Amino acid sequence: MRNMNDLLRQAQVMQNKIAKLQQEMAEKNVEASAGGGMVKVVMNGRQEMQSVTIDKAVMESGDAEMLQDLIVTAVNEASRIARANLDREMANISGGIHLPGMF
Repeated sequence: MRNMNDLLRQAQVMQNKIAKLQQEMAEKNVEASAGGGMVKVVMNGRQEMQSVTIDKAVMESGDAEMLQDLIVTAVNEASRIARANLDREMANISGGIHLPGMF
């Protein structure tokens, strides 16, 4: 029975670490850009977009399709960076073990 209690205690410790990590990651922002910096996106660790900045030259060009592509590219890149950061931190907590359903 002692082993079961130890296992439950370890699971609780890991759960607390994961909850703390989720909070910390939510407060960290990542930035990505597209088109040589013509569009910049800031996203938090929850992969929620915080801001988008568009260079005036892109707006003045009148090329809506290019602007749309740049925004999509920047958002996807920021999302990829935020996810990679979370995956890296989760691997540190879990010792590299993939925990299904956690993220």
